[in-house]
Amino acid sequence: MQTYASKAQRDRLIGFLLPVLARTGRSERRKWGAFWVQGLLMEGGRKTAAGIASRNGGDAQALQQFVNQSPWDWAPVRAVLAENCVARMSTRCAWVIDDTGFPKKGDKSVGVARQYSGTLGKVGNCQIGVSLNYATDEGCIPLDFELYLPEGWAQDGQRRKDAGVPGWVQFKEKWRLSIGMIEAALGLKVPRGIVVADAGYGNVGDFRSELRRLQLSYVVGVSPETGVYLTEQSMPEAEQGSTGRPRTRHHNLPKPLSLPEVAAKLEAENWKRVVWRQGTKGELRSRFAAVRAQPSHGHNQKHVNDVMGWLLIEWPEAEPEPTKYWISNLGINAEIRDLVYWAKIRWWVEQNYQQLKQEVGLTHFEGRTWTGWHHHVTLCMMAFDFLVMESLRVKKNFWVDAAESETGNAGDAELDAWLLPYLQAKAP
Repeated sequence: MQTYASKAQRDRLIGFLLPVLARTGRSERRKWGAFWVQGLLMEGGRKTAAGIASRNGGDAQALQQFVNQSPWDWAPVRAVLAENCVARMSTRCAWVIDDTGFPKKGDKSVGVARQYSGTLGKVGNCQIGVSLNYATDEGCIPLDFELYLPEGWAQDGQRRKDAGVPGWVQFKEKWRLSIGMIEAALGLKVPRGIVVADAGYGNVGDFRSELRRLQLSYVVGVSPETGVYLTEQSMPEAEQGSTGRPRTRHHNLPKPLSLPEVAAKLEAENWKRVVWRQGTKGELRSRFAAVRAQPSHGHNQKHVNDVMGWLLIEWPEAEPEPTKYWISNLGINAEIRDLVYWAKIRWWVEQNYQQLKQEVGLTHFEGRTWTGWHHHVTLCMMAFDFLVMESLRVKKNFWVDAAESETGNAGDAELDAWLLPYLQAKAP
């Protein structure tokens, strides 16, 4: 992605920011919000309040106050941002759940702890952000972000007070945070997507159960140790006794199969070579099999509380054993190409995390508070989403273009006055 410099791009940025920053409230907040986003879009240096101010002639103290202390609510800002961007994207979409690490020094920044980070590939001192993302063929944007608050933090009153953690915030596992974001997204004007997540989420039977409760389809990774049945096992049945509450009648269940055991039992004709997208170095393809299976979650308590669905297995021909597994509740008529397509669409989010961190400074925030972290992440989402919208405009035959209202609103003059002199000087 590239930063913007032309007058046309500047005008599109104005149209992009106007409805979003309007949700921050006062004019002063809109001013510093525009200034901060533009600072994130600039090349070079750390994207902190001090760095942005020193490079672009701003007031560092005012920027610090806007991000760390100003009471604007980020939820309605993100809602408008999501709805406006998604309106320019395909409705055939995935809702991708993932998390990423924010490496930190010390122990004062909100939520920081020694914990595993996929970003680091090991246990390290970091914050963890959980995100919900909207992914399509042509692009991907974050819809929401939540900071994971470790249990030790959640139970430490003094640390909570120092970091400004609201009283209503309690410890929640990452998968529960993701369900909260999904429930919020269901209330927006955002097309429902196929929920996609890695095994860190897919392994949790309750996570899958919550998705079914919300009537959402999913394709989620699971670990090889996951147990399944290849024939459907009945759910526990209610049995009414003579008095009291209904009892549950359990069934004697056979031992479930592990996923490698299932893979080993499949015949050659079960395996298909599937191409899922065109990469920079050619087609991305591998060998897959899809069979009907029922996860055995709950069988230790002599009942199964999951549903019959699909087990998708990837076993590249050059590998001695399967490399990945997914569970899905897509309908019985789902084709293997569809299962593979949704399973593999997570690549967008991994790429986005890299660009968010390297290009718009997602991990550059130096504040320590709960409010500051969520404000900074929201502003990074604005900057990143603008770049995504710009990239979509230049794709061959892409139908989105800026409407005249995006560059000619009555409020544009006010926002235009907040543009950095540096950018105005670059504009032709």
